[in-house]
Amino acid sequence: MVQALGNAARGLHRLLATENATARLEAEFGEGLRITPELVRPSEIGRLLGPDAVHQGLYLEAEPLPAPGLDDLPADALILALDQITDPHNVGAIVRTAAAFGVAGIVTTARHAPGATGVLAKSASGGLEHVPFVTVRNLAEALIALGERGFTRVGLDSDAPESLDALTVTRPLVIVLGAEGKGLRERTRTCCDVLARIPFSGAIRSLNVSNAAAITLYALGRSRT
Repeated sequence: MVQALGNAARGLHRLLATENATARLEAEFGEGLRITPELVRPSEIGRLLGPDAVHQGLYLEAEPLPAPGLDDLPADALILALDQITDPHNVGAIVRTAAAFGVAGIVTTARHAPGATGVLAKSASGGLEHVPFVTVRNLAEALIALGERGFTRVGLDSDAPESLDALTVTRPLVIVLGAEGKGLRERTRTCCDVLARIPFSGAIRSLNVSNAAAITLYALGRSRT
């Protein structure tokens, strides 16, 4: 939330804060805080968020950030594409990792994808302020369009014959991730230039999709044009 408060591109509507949280904001922003917090008790925030939410004394109502289109992505971009990954915790963790590796955008569909809720934002730990979502109607069509722009499309698949560490790729690059369990849909697979697997050496042969994203970004994200 601190990242959102400091992002001039994000419109702010309402900020609720407990006494302790207000003190933390004053220490962080001083006179630069763009919105005046309403001082409340923790229980008031809890009522707004529900019994299972962990809010750390802050509640912010804000505008979504401007969403770019596929054509707005840089010509040398490193991006991710999510194929029906719906768990907001997983998507939030992917966003956080993407921000750490300089990903220019995350392509996702309007359906079968989580919204930018508080759960996703908390899991992203500020990453939403740095990595925009590019929402498309059809992922396969988007991958085809990216291919026409010169993007190399690498799909992560646990059964792929090609090992991730054997790939040599250049930017622009899109890494395509499928949902846990289901993996990539067949149509998505056919729109990738190459399918690759993480070369596991231990007894466990699969990972949470957010962990797999981190490994893949480390292995391939250093590629340049």
